Amino acid sequence: MSFALIVIPWSNPALAEKLVPITTSEGMVLLQRSKSVSDYASLMEAFLTQSNLAYCGVASAVMVLNSLAIPAPPVDGFRNYNFWTQDNIFTFKPSKSLISPAKVRRQGMTLQEVQNLLSHHGVSSKRLHGDILNLSAFRSHLKNSLDDSSDRLIVNYDRRVLGQKGGGHFSPLAAYDAISDKVLILDVARYRYPSVWVKTHDLWKAMRTLDGISGLQRGILSID
Repeated sequence: MSFALIVIPWSNPALAEKLVPITTSEGMVLLQRSKSVSDYASLMEAFLTQSNLAYCGVASAVMVLNSLAIPAPPVDGFRNYNFWTQDNIFTFKPSKSLISPAKVRRQGMTLQEVQNLLSHHGVSSKRLHGDILNLSAFRSHLKNSLDDSSDRLIVNYDRRVLGQKGGGHFSPLAAYDAISDKVLILDVARYRYPSVWVKTHDLWKAMRTLDGISGLQRGILSID
């Protein structure tokens, strides 16, 4: 499979050397070579930047909904066009199980809260925390999911384990290269970091970190 992408040098002193930006020639080689890439095109079409510092989970959920063509409400200012945004994803009937946008802006989201938000819009998913996935199972899950265009993966990880600045973060996963054993994170904080290829082992370790709000380890959402 071939892809067209304008390669722009990314200058960011906070980008860890072991991560490979997709905008580099090496990053493009990995993308061209990857055979587990079925989600990439749909996610790229739906790619967006989180609208504030705490909305990484919201932006990831919106990307997934749009990339799977889940029926959406109309959007103000776009005539009769319907699509998901970081605002209308919260247009639901009140429910005690759902977090409010005001609370998200204050503290972000947990893995379960992102799952609940997707579930409210009819999207089923399985929540896999880092402590229940060994490395081999995680690698197998990546390959199987990214070979299948009908599902999606959202990862919740600690940036610091990858050598980046920040803390807990969400983003969709878009491709897996078996030769290098690297997975592509489509980073929704595009004002700060590019999308990067990361070693599977490193991402697995970054998931096996404690989320201070939930008291549980981070992990992945496997979305049907």
